[in-house]
Amino acid sequence: MPEPVVLKTEIPGLALFKRGKVRDVYDLGETLLIVATDRISCFDVVLGEGVPAKGLVLTAISRFWFHFFGQIPNHLVSTDLCTAPGPVSRHAAELDGRSMIVHKCQVIPVEWVVRGYLTGSAWKEYRDTGKLGEHKLPAGLIDGSRLPHAILTPTTKATVGHDRPLTLAEATRSLAASVAQEIFDRSLEIYEHAAKYAWEKGVVLADTKLEWGLLKGKPVIVDELLTPDSSRFWDRSQYLAHELVSYDKQFVRDYLEHVGWNKEPPPPPLPAEILERTSEKYMKLLELIAGSRTVRRDRMTERRRLTEKRRR
Repeated sequence: MPEPVVLKTEIPGLALFKRGKVRDVYDLGETLLIVATDRISCFDVVLGEGVPAKGLVLTAISRFWFHFFGQIPNHLVSTDLCTAPGPVSRHAAELDGRSMIVHKCQVIPVEWVVRGYLTGSAWKEYRDTGKLGEHKLPAGLIDGSRLPHAILTPTTKATVGHDRPLTLAEATRSLAASVAQEIFDRSLEIYEHAAKYAWEKGVVLADTKLEWGLLKGKPVIVDELLTPDSSRFWDRSQYLAHELVSYDKQFVRDYLEHVGWNKEPPPPPLPAEILERTSEKYMKLLELIAGSRTVRRDRMTERRRLTEKRRR
């Protein structure tokens, strides 16, 4: 039976902390409940339709990567909603698989974009200037070229409108030097290890956007991690044949550019075929990366994992 498309959540008895472009966030007191809906945004505008099962895939992939990079602190507490306060557990059936209970963190208002390949806005910048942010690049690169090394290109985290590029000095101005260095090093480390793993699974990780927060003064990964919303993933075999076939929302971006949208509200409607094909791309990526299309974890397995984590 197909999953119902979830565009918005309402949980009686819980205070809405924030409604973002994709996620609804509720205040649980000492923690937050993050619910990934099926909303999709492109060019910083939320579109009118939802992608079937998208929120489930985003949560499953983030959960996979949070565990993969278990040595790097993150904000995840649990995905077992039965451990949550009453209003959450009473709605567990509809929230299960698309929700995470996370620590409250001081979110750093910067998006830390790590690029290993030249594409998207980075390709356009290079084509016009020969540079990417503060980095001078070799001549002769094309859309999809692998960069000599991964490059961190931070941007603002705009609540409305479009994000703006930042220099590293601007991005780290309000941070202690040790925190800034750790975020810089960890961001590159995450990209490089994830790119190697993805390549072995038949996927090219072209770039990714990371978000960091502070928990007790220490940097932790927040929001999502290495999802098809925050990253560009390509089919490796097609890439080697000089074709950029994506497993992410670039497919929707390409459609919107094809129909001539000016990237300002209101967005044009998305045809059912585009929504269904996008959903399949997200599901395929989950299968390639995590080895399964399972989007709802067995709760007993999750509880055992949490018990073992507490014992350690």
